[in-house]
Amino acid sequence: MNDRKYIYTYVRHTDEYELCSLEMRSFFGFDVKSNVLMSDISINPSRSPFIKERLAVMFEDESFEKLLAMVENVILTDTTFKVVCLNTLVLDATPKIGHPKRRKLEREIGLRIQGEPDLDHAQTIFGVLQIGASWYFGELTESEAVWFTHQQKPHMYSTALSTHVARAVANIAAPHPVGISVIDPCCGIGTVLVEALSMGINIVGRDINPLVVLGSRKNIAHFGLEGEVTVGPIADVTEEYDVGIIDMPYNLFTHISVEGQFAIIKEARRFAKKLIVITIDTIDHMIIEAGYTITDRCVVKKGHFERQILVCQ
Repeated sequence: MNDRKYIYTYVRHTDEYELCSLEMRSFFGFDVKSNVLMSDISINPSRSPFIKERLAVMFEDESFEKLLAMVENVILTDTTFKVVCLNTLVLDATPKIGHPKRRKLEREIGLRIQGEPDLDHAQTIFGVLQIGASWYFGELTESEAVWFTHQQKPHMYSTALSTHVARAVANIAAPHPVGISVIDPCCGIGTVLVEALSMGINIVGRDINPLVVLGSRKNIAHFGLEGEVTVGPIADVTEEYDVGIIDMPYNLFTHISVEGQFAIIKEARRFAKKLIVITIDTIDHMIIEAGYTITDRCVVKKGHFERQILVCQ
């Protein structure tokens, strides 16, 4: 947290509205129904599969002319720049600004900045944005869809989490990962591991199936990442972790009983203070009986298929 205000714009599919909102609450402590969120917390927009861009606000005013006068104080001596107007779609209740007017706003702002413009390869990107009656100017960071590049893995199976859901789950588990240790003790082919490791989250993986562990290791290495994945049952975990992530086994090759599900949750309670559970079954009673409290949750839909994501502490 710091004294600067950050404005985030969002793009989310209807079926993932709840997941996006849960990720928002994890990052910022609250969610919004609109596609614009303001906070004093800085999050790299590329971490989220839903954040489109982040504006680090430098100046704001209800008058665009006064904002222009403020921008004259921006002096760049060792970097090129360009200006982008972010009102390319309806933002909250603020209508989209048409292309000709956006270009006009960008030129007016750009002419006030003391520096060298470069529309093709700018080293610094500034954004200008209207929300309601207010105008905002600041440094713009656009999201890179890192999760999209992780879709083609050497090893996959159809029931694994999608990469963007896995990325959101990793963020929900460790929204502010400095000093946080995470384990995925039923990691499968490592979909969550790849997303978490790509964001610098300190996570280790484990699975009882040695062939699956081999696939997980190959997937991690394929993307140039490094991470520990061991073979063994969850009952053999001896280290303690701040967070555990468990995607409950349910595919055609992994038959698990109700007792087996409860055993996994009960074992996790032994070594993980916080637990993120992904399940297709309603297992609230197991979570509570194991000694956890469900503090937040959401449902992720894909057609008629639903997953529950539970935050337990």
